[in-house]
Amino acid sequence: MIALVDYGLGNIQAFANIYKRLNIPVVVAGTVGQLAAAERIILPGVGAFDWAMARLQESGMRDCLDDLVLNKKRPVLGVCVGMQMMACRSDEGKMAGLGWIEGEVKKLGGGEDEKVRGAEDERLNGRKLSLPHMGWNDVTPTDPGGFFNGISAARFYFLHSYYFAPASPDAILAMTDYNGPFASAVRVGNVYGTQFHPEKSHQWGIQLLKNFANL
Repeated sequence: MIALVDYGLGNIQAFANIYKRLNIPVVVAGTVGQLAAAERIILPGVGAFDWAMARLQESGMRDCLDDLVLNKKRPVLGVCVGMQMMACRSDEGKMAGLGWIEGEVKKLGGGEDEKVRGAEDERLNGRKLSLPHMGWNDVTPTDPGGFFNGISAARFYFLHSYYFAPASPDAILAMTDYNGPFASAVRVGNVYGTQFHPEKSHQWGIQLLKNFANL
């Protein structure tokens, strides 16, 4: 059973519809009781970092999530802000993140860590970098198997102004270029994250969500 964490943010129904079409059991979890039995977890998110963290805390599911992910090692997939929440902190806010993956959330084009970004220039083709990064973009996996199994010439839908900068390059599952490369998918152990929206990414997103269900 895959649990979609419903704390008031994210495209919950879009994920549920995909899994129902794939005939994969899914539950929308808005309480600890609904979440506790999950074999896999999806943590969606939209909006600002602090707002999302506060909503999750107010939901009453934070401690249960920490136990399932950190102690029981249930696979979890964070999407967009749901992925950013897995970091230790964010330049977008003041609240601490979940800290499931060591790293920070940085603003695109803000002169961040060159090892991850590869560029400090805030200009794109001679123009000021347009934020948010919105629309379709190429995603290049560091390993075409596993999480990205069966996905070729991958293009996914993005809508964000910040990105996850993991402390270790070993955590990077995929890269995307937007005025320089950034980590668009990460993984440490049972914790996965995508900056893009698989639930909005047609066949590529459907295959990726199927792969997560089969991990």
